[in-house]
Amino acid sequence: MKKGHQVTMKEIAKKLGVSVSTISRALKDSPELHPETKRKIVEMAKEMNYQPNLLAQSLRISRTKTLGVIVPEITSHFFASCISGIQDHANKRGYNVMICQSNESIDQEIANIKTLVASQVDALLISLSRETNHYEHLYELYSREIPFVLFDRVQEDIPVSKITFNDAGGAYQVTHHLLEMGCRRIVYVSGPEDLYISKKRKEGYLKALAEYGIAEESDLIKISDLTEQDNVRVAKEIMEMKTKPDGVFCMIDPVAVDVLTYWKSKGVKVPEEFALAGFTNNPTAAVVEPPLTTVSQPGYEMGKLAVSHLLDQLDGLASDDPISIVLDTTLVPRKSSQKTI
Repeated sequence: MKKGHQVTMKEIAKKLGVSVSTISRALKDSPELHPETKRKIVEMAKEMNYQPNLLAQSLRISRTKTLGVIVPEITSHFFASCISGIQDHANKRGYNVMICQSNESIDQEIANIKTLVASQVDALLISLSRETNHYEHLYELYSREIPFVLFDRVQEDIPVSKITFNDAGGAYQVTHHLLEMGCRRIVYVSGPEDLYISKKRKEGYLKALAEYGIAEESDLIKISDLTEQDNVRVAKEIMEMKTKPDGVFCMIDPVAVDVLTYWKSKGVKVPEEFALAGFTNNPTAAVVEPPLTTVSQPGYEMGKLAVSHLLDQLDGLASDDPISIVLDTTLVPRKSSQKTI
């Protein structure tokens, strides 16, 4: 080790080949671990001259009663609903909230974290940007023992609590609905493949197809970076496919709305030519023509649960051990998918 280097729990975990959460539990003398496991970890911590992060501990003792929140975009109806849930329930428990948006940029996400930590927030709630495909900044937060919870867009391997929707289940529901409407060649328009929700919603899509004996076709899975320009590119690609699909499931409503808007400008009829569905149940989904079939996910409830769990951990009302809370979704069928069978 370099002189002056402060050993982290992550380094001990790597040395022993165990998770960081196991190291944390051992150093807190958790009764859940086998005594021999704890002994080995404690001995290695002594050997490596591990010192607890006293700064992080002191910050938790001398609370600022402020939480930091990072979302990809504040203007999104879904994330605005999450923020409302977070703020309402944080305020009820005597906490203020500092809100940052990453603008779907990993660099901005990292800068937001640094700003909030420098502002001495007690803990953070983070939903990852669409660009986030490496996670050193999150592991650094964890190794510094700064409490945080991930919500909606999460990273599965980091040992912190996560609040998500049943994304696979919701995607299964909407794909199954399209199949019931008579569709057999269904396009899935995904976001960036590293995104948790992209992967989970693809899982649900493929499960529904498999139940109908339909194999995965690579040309029926389109990737968008979720910008309007790229959503229009995908809409054009679908129109120009030699073997036409009959249904399209877009990972989020804004993608579906962009696709629908472009198709209407070109005279494409929905649902007669393509049945169309989204995911989120944004207010726009109900007022476009035809109204958009979608999946409802309650953002306010997600925000409420995320902040309640985080504050329970801070106040010693819940274990520091990470948990996963998965919220149910609801299919909202509308005219955009009502093909005549």
